[in-house]
Amino acid sequence: MNTLRAGWIITGRDLGHWLRQPWTPILGLLFSVMLLLIFGPLFGGAMNVPGGGDYISYLVPGMLALTMMFGVEATTTAMSADIKKGVTDRFRSMPIGSGSVSLGRAGADIASSVVELALLLGVGFLIGWRTDAGAGPILLAVLLLLLLRFSLIWVGIFLALTFRGEGATTAVQVLVWPIGFLSSAIVSPTTMPDWLGVIAAWNPISATATASRELFGNPTGLNPARGAVDIAAGPLADYAQLLAIGWPVAITLVFLPLSALAYRRLGR
Repeated sequence: MNTLRAGWIITGRDLGHWLRQPWTPILGLLFSVMLLLIFGPLFGGAMNVPGGGDYISYLVPGMLALTMMFGVEATTTAMSADIKKGVTDRFRSMPIGSGSVSLGRAGADIASSVVELALLLGVGFLIGWRTDAGAGPILLAVLLLLLLRFSLIWVGIFLALTFRGEGATTAVQVLVWPIGFLSSAIVSPTTMPDWLGVIAAWNPISATATASRELFGNPTGLNPARGAVDIAAGPLADYAQLLAIGWPVAITLVFLPLSALAYRRLGR
């Protein structure tokens, strides 16, 4: 069976599971909404955006990028559950390409991400987020967010195939939370200590968040509060959209082959 066709069928299978057991995706969506409400209406009044601008407008694109990373945990958990139940072994015994299972999972995850982005944009609009950008820039921002999610899916699949069990979920949690918050998603790198701001500026999440802000016409927070932190704003201020493409491509080029190799080694 053609790999892409088999992957499409497996995508349908995964989406069907979510329809029959909707609480897992619903709780994931509610968690993302909760984070947006906590950092927006609850903490937002105490936040200042370097260079000026409304904090809600700064926050929403950052939360969209952060949510793309947090969704990796669902991918890892689902893949780990299939491995534990022997579902993956049954797929391996079928005459389908070795990449079909992973492609199916990636397809279902992207479909879920589209729904998640739509919901968060709607909630953001309700709490005061606005954009005056045209349809083209908005579409490009959404595509950059989905590109980030697509690349991170392969990280989640690789962890699931490597750790093969509950350890995979723990591994992705240890990875996701520090990297997710050490970015420009919630606050600008220019407000951080110099060395920390530089790390945050080169974070893939920061690149996508800043590029999305630029495309939405929202404040980027890159006007430094003090001259010493210019270096923290540098790569984001000058190359955010380029980095928002380059980082996901690089991550995919590394982890997609590693995931394929880990899948082939499952039976050993």
